[in-house]
Amino acid sequence: MSGAPELVLTGGLVHTPSGPVHADVAVREGKIVGIGSYPDAARRVDCTGLDVLPGVIDSQVHFREPGLEHKEDLESGSRAAVMGGITAVFEMPNTNPNTDTAERVLDKLARGHHRMHCDHAFYVGATAENAETLAELERIPGTAGVKIFMGASTGSLLVAEDEALSRVLASGRRRVAIHAEDEARMNERKDHRVEGDPSSHPVWRDDESAMLATRRIVRLAREARRPIHVLHITTPAELEFLSQHRDIATCEVTPQHLTLAAEEAYPKLGTYAQMNPPIRSSTHRAGLWHWLQQGVPDVLGSDHAPHTIDEKSKTYPASPSGMPGVQTLLPLMLDHVANGRMTLERLIDMTSAGVQRVFGLVGKGRIAAGYDADFTVVDRKGTFTVAEDWLESRCGWSPFTGMELKGRVIGTVVRGHFAMWEGQLGSAAQGEPLRFAGAL
Repeated sequence: MSGAPELVLTGGLVHTPSGPVHADVAVREGKIVGIGSYPDAARRVDCTGLDVLPGVIDSQVHFREPGLEHKEDLESGSRAAVMGGITAVFEMPNTNPNTDTAERVLDKLARGHHRMHCDHAFYVGATAENAETLAELERIPGTAGVKIFMGASTGSLLVAEDEALSRVLASGRRRVAIHAEDEARMNERKDHRVEGDPSSHPVWRDDESAMLATRRIVRLAREARRPIHVLHITTPAELEFLSQHRDIATCEVTPQHLTLAAEEAYPKLGTYAQMNPPIRSSTHRAGLWHWLQQGVPDVLGSDHAPHTIDEKSKTYPASPSGMPGVQTLLPLMLDHVANGRMTLERLIDMTSAGVQRVFGLVGKGRIAAGYDADFTVVDRKGTFTVAEDWLESRCGWSPFTGMELKGRVIGTVVRGHFAMWEGQLGSAAQGEPLRFAGAL
C-alpha cells in the first residue's frame, strides 16, 4: 500500500473472514486497503470496545416509491436503514406503478442515486405479460434480480398459475426471489377470516398455503433448472423441506417471525401484527429457531413493509398487511445473540457474507482487502429501548416500540462514508447501485 490511508478504524474487534481480530482497518477511495496496524491516516476513528462487522445488508425492503410515498420513500426508508446499521438494501417491485419494465427500473435507479443514504438494488416484478423479457431486465446494472408473488399481497403483482410461473423461470439465469403462498388455497379459505379479529389471519393464510407454494416452486425450478430464493419462511415444515433442496433453493427468515408469536402479538398489537406470510404460533417460532441452528436459512431480511397508522387502524381484514423492520433488524438480532439464541458469527453470515454468496454481490459482504469499505459498528454490551423518536420510517411506528434490547448500533459506514455515527445522520446521502456478477 503506497501512502497513508484516508481513514482508519482503530481499536475495535474486527470480524474478518478468518475470524475476529483486534486490528486497524485502513480505507482509501472507498475501498479496504488493509487490516493490521496503521498509525498514520488522514482520519482515525476510535472503536475501542466495539465490534466492527461487515456492512449489514437487508435483502428485502419495500420503500414504496413511486406512488405510495405517503407510507415511505427511498430517502426516508434508507435513512431508517442506516440508523439501524444497514449499509445496503434490495428494494421490492410492488410500487405504483409496479417495477416491471426497463424504464421503471431505470426510474428507480435515478430516484435513488445520492438520494438514498445506503447502497441499493431494485427487484424487477414478474408478470405473465413480461415473462419473456425478464432475461434482459435482470441484467440491468443495479437490479437485484426477479421477484415473483405466487400469492396476492400488497399491490397488484401476482403470478399464480404453473404455466406462467414456468415461463418466468425459463427467462433468465439469475436467482429468482419468491413470495410463496398458494393463491388458490387462500381464495378457498377467505371465509376463515373473522372481521375484527386479526388473529384469524394465520388461520386464513395457513401453513398449507405456504407449504403448497414452496413445494410447487421447487418442482418448477427444477424443471427450469433455475435457482430460487424463498422469502420470509414462516413454517418449520418448509425449512425441513428446503433442507433437502439446497442445490436449487436458498431461503430467508425475518426478525419478526423469529421474535413475535401469535399468542402474544395479536392480543397486544392487533392489526399492527398483521403481515404476509403471517406471524404464527410460538411453536412455529421455536421451529424456525431449530432450523436456523441447523444452518438452513441462508439470509435474514426485514421485509420492511410500512403502512400508515390510519391504514393499520382499519378493522381487520380491511387493514393492510405489513410492518416496518429495516431499522430494527440488527438491534433485534443482536439481542437474540446476547440471549444465546445464535452466535454473532451466524448473524454476520446471514446479513453479509451469506447475502453475497446467495446473490453474487460484487465487492460486498466481508471485511477484506479490495472490498468496499462497508462497516457496521456495534456495542454488544450497550442497551437501548426502541422509542418512537428513534424511528425514521415515515410510517412512524414499530411493533417493537418499548422493547429493551441488548446490543446498540454505533455507526454505519458505506464505502468509507459515515452514513450514521452515534445516532447522527451523515452530511449527505451517497448511496450507489449495487453490482452483481449476473449483471455486469
